[in-house]
Amino acid sequence: MIFPEEDLTCPVCCDIFKDPILLPCSHSFCRNCLKRCWDSRLRGCPVCRKRGPKADPPSNLALRNVCEALQQVKRQNSERGDNCDLHGEKLKLFCLADKQPICVVCQSSKQHKNHNCLPTEEALVDCKVGKTNGCPNSISSDKCQHFYELALVKLRSTETQFEELHQVLYQEESWRLEAVKKEEEEKVAVVTEQMQEVSAEMLSITENISSIQKQLVLDDMVLLKVYIWLNSQNTAGLLIDVAKHLSNLKYRVWENIVDHVDYTPVVLDPITAHPCLRISGDLTSLSYSKEPSCCPDNPERFHMSAEVVGMTALGSGSHHWVVETGSNSDWFLGVAALSVQRSAEVAARPENGLWTLCFRDGELRALTSPPTSLTLSKIPTQVKVQLDYNKGRVCFYDSTDDTLIYDFTEIFTEPLFPYFYTQSCHPLKIMPEKLLMTVLRQ
Repeated sequence: MIFPEEDLTCPVCCDIFKDPILLPCSHSFCRNCLKRCWDSRLRGCPVCRKRGPKADPPSNLALRNVCEALQQVKRQNSERGDNCDLHGEKLKLFCLADKQPICVVCQSSKQHKNHNCLPTEEALVDCKVGKTNGCPNSISSDKCQHFYELALVKLRSTETQFEELHQVLYQEESWRLEAVKKEEEEKVAVVTEQMQEVSAEMLSITENISSIQKQLVLDDMVLLKVYIWLNSQNTAGLLIDVAKHLSNLKYRVWENIVDHVDYTPVVLDPITAHPCLRISGDLTSLSYSKEPSCCPDNPERFHMSAEVVGMTALGSGSHHWVVETGSNSDWFLGVAALSVQRSAEVAARPENGLWTLCFRDGELRALTSPPTSLTLSKIPTQVKVQLDYNKGRVCFYDSTDDTLIYDFTEIFTEPLFPYFYTQSCHPLKIMPEKLLMTVLRQ
């Protein structure tokens, strides 16, 4: 026997019964639905208002078995195609409010009753051309093109940095090979000149050999003089100085490359940046634009204000980075907790997981609760942020003279990220650090 689905639907939640119970008035409800009704009003039947029993009503086992069988059939149907997980019906509609496909039974339920819906065929067409209001996949061709161009820009920036390093290596290789070739030419020229001198001297010696042999009988010292002369010819320095060119070659090449390499202790994470922030290709500077960029609406992104965090979470140890503020007149700098809200606007306070220094309207403040106004002889143009996670300190310094600006103390319980905010078109830039090479001797 096939039961109409409306006969298997709870009057309260308008969905198929879950653990149905039976009241003396013969009406059935989901056990949890009836409990919620009785918790909020008198203990009676939600349909006919007859007084309910004092004891817990019994389970309607027959009805439960039928409902479970129906749910099993619907799950099997759902596995075979695009059917609703709850009702097993075809997903013929698209709910614009909840942004999901639904069936006709879902449309009449409480969850979707007053929502605007479209047939799935129309919603699919609109999604493809980017017209469906609120459709999660409604990306127009212009936006797709923008994403593609943005990806190309990032790719080109990465390629450019590698090309610069390659160029340094190529130049270093050229210098090394040129030095070896030059020394080779110098040594060959010296050897050639000496060979010519030796040839001339050998000719002279050949001419004198006969006379020398005649004189050997009379003077044995002549032979000794000839031997001394032959061994007095200086041949030092005629070989290429291999040690000069090959000793510590890799180290000396790396030593020269260091002059072309920047190390930045913190880099920005572009997938967290608010759409109005412009992040540089090397991920070290940010500025504000009134025109938001077209970027994915991912959960890591700050959606409410112009914020961005660093790429690496800091959960222990000591860290510092210097930010050049320059002529930027609206900025926040500091650290943010991993759990800080990104889809809602919250005050930059320690209780909200933010420990920051703020410069706005010509005033420098530490954003405590309430904010603390700071009086300095000059507004810093380079601010050093220093985090000692284990000691629970976030300190701010004027980097030009290492003067302490403000010191937060806290017990940190989760990882922190370097935090940046600005609503100025003038950039904030994370400064590179000097590299120090040390040779450890055993």
